[in-house]
Amino acid sequence: MDNTMLVNVVKGLIMDATRKANSGHPGGAMSSSDFAVVLFREFLKYDPDNASWADRDRFVLSAGHESSLLYAMLHLAGFLPMEEIRNFRQWGSLTPGHPEHDLTPGVEATTGPLGQGLAMAVGMAVAEAHQRARLGADACDHYTYVLASDGDFQEGVAYGAATLAGLWGLGKLIVFYDSNKIQLAGPTRRVDCTDYRKIYEGVCWQVIEIDGHDHDQIRNAVREARLDASRPTLIIGHTTMAKGSATREGDAGTHGEPLSPEEIAATKQKLGLPADQSFFCPDEALAAFRQRHETLRGLAADWKARLQAKLANEPDFRTAWGWSAKERKDLTFSWPAFEPGKKLATRQAWGACLSALIEQLPTMIGGSADLDPSNQTAKFRDAVGVFSASAPLGRNLSFGVREFPMGAIANGIALHGGLIPFTATFLTFSDYMRNALRMSALQKLPVLHVYTHDSFHLGEDGPTHQSIEHIASLRLIPNMFVFRPADARETAASLTVALTQEETPSCLCLTRQGLPTLDPAAFPQVEDGTARGGYVLKDCAGAPDVVLIATGSEVSLALEAAALLPDLAFRIVSMPCVELFERQDAAYKASVLPEEARLYAAAEAGRPEGWHRYVGRKGLILSIDHFGHSAPAGVLAKEYGFTPENLARLIRERLA
Repeated sequence: MDNTMLVNVVKGLIMDATRKANSGHPGGAMSSSDFAVVLFREFLKYDPDNASWADRDRFVLSAGHESSLLYAMLHLAGFLPMEEIRNFRQWGSLTPGHPEHDLTPGVEATTGPLGQGLAMAVGMAVAEAHQRARLGADACDHYTYVLASDGDFQEGVAYGAATLAGLWGLGKLIVFYDSNKIQLAGPTRRVDCTDYRKIYEGVCWQVIEIDGHDHDQIRNAVREARLDASRPTLIIGHTTMAKGSATREGDAGTHGEPLSPEEIAATKQKLGLPADQSFFCPDEALAAFRQRHETLRGLAADWKARLQAKLANEPDFRTAWGWSAKERKDLTFSWPAFEPGKKLATRQAWGACLSALIEQLPTMIGGSADLDPSNQTAKFRDAVGVFSASAPLGRNLSFGVREFPMGAIANGIALHGGLIPFTATFLTFSDYMRNALRMSALQKLPVLHVYTHDSFHLGEDGPTHQSIEHIASLRLIPNMFVFRPADARETAASLTVALTQEETPSCLCLTRQGLPTLDPAAFPQVEDGTARGGYVLKDCAGAPDVVLIATGSEVSLALEAAALLPDLAFRIVSMPCVELFERQDAAYKASVLPEEARLYAAAEAGRPEGWHRYVGRKGLILSIDHFGHSAPAGVLAKEYGFTPENLARLIRERLA
């Protein structure tokens, strides 16, 4: 069976899957089918017996709405049974509406939010280039392919990531742009006049334009792309929406609506498929698609043999491979000693810890969105080198002012495996990268996101830079740890938790202003308590009058306020990570937050809403629910009531 007939079989599966589900996007999947069949059948390197083989080529369906096409490819390749194709978009199936990498074998990334698949693929290509330099091309040498749509290119995150891919010379990144000039609401000419050839050539890409339905042109374009090792390649495939359909070619309605039974029957007759059969995929099609499987198995076996030989005979490689393969739960760290009582901004504590990780964690890679000195990543950058085409061993990624691409690229690095990525910017700019954060959490990727300048204490830069609602907002994301450490020791302890996670990303929210370092002699429980998200920092004899919960810079504030009320019995609770505390068992939580206190209070320089669960309707919350002002931090603290004297007054008044 030739490629043309294989494409027709794939189109039949696409039509039947979306029709049976009464939901889905057949049009784009049909226009992309020619490229997908040629790529999977003739070029893509994978192990037919192991979808997670380390040196496989990565294929990212950035146009995640075309999932029915990817599932058809995975069925033909042997990774998905036909029953899963029949259960497209149904409860409990391995074929959800948009691909989910942790659910379906062969799916490299969870896609659907447009543009991010392409951006994550840039991260995968970064990881491949860096590890090829570290491990050698005989252990790591593969391509990253992307199938993207018009909508992907309209999202700024794709362009931002593409500019970095061009700068970094990611020659093993190949993107196919299915330019069918149709999107959900109609033709793209209504919303876009961009010349993508000029744009991508302008950011150092090789660009090839072809007829996206001509198999010889597709084949030659992929070969040409693979010959250019110095630039990523964009293949612009000019295609027709719902190509091959009986009467709906070029129809925007096919983007997001299944074809009618009558249209499907007529289309199958046109394509030479049995019109009276659903999910037609004969053994002949499977055999034709899998004709390279023995060759692919041989490639995988040869790689495994080389790997074992290198592990046995090359000590340096054995060490490097051991770090790449090490499970995060097994990592341990030795942190700097911080002087008790000395005031130190938690961002500075992070910088000291990051410097300590240079040698302790050689697989750590990442950087800042053009805030290296402010984010305390400059020393890391200068020590490990800046990643580039000429310096692929560099571990600092200079992202520029590109927060959203930065987050998505870090996700791609995590998806690739073998490296531990981190990002850094101001907390207020977490808004720019929020959907990448959500995709970190959704994909169970333990990326570290570092946010400095965490509150109005930023001061003179004013309300545009002062974070008010951001911590509360980040806490709304499921499967996300949001740390706001009280001092240098809690910062290091928070990093230990974040870097040893297997499936949960972390946000580390850090101060610009100095905070007193908790004395280990007086507070020996800091490290163990931080590992549980919340703990009793300072207690009283007997039942407390006041249970005062605080995070970050307000922990030292709480201690000072309690000292002003010596006639009251205080329990001071530091809660650096609410989400981690909520994962503890009921007995532990009850031991930290007893039921017999007269007053429950919380203090945090941010929105109040999340604290009601702990203090109740009658509790006291020192918080801020308005934007800030441009003024010195000390002035703002007094104006907003974040002083020990004011907090003590509020507690006294509430008890009275």
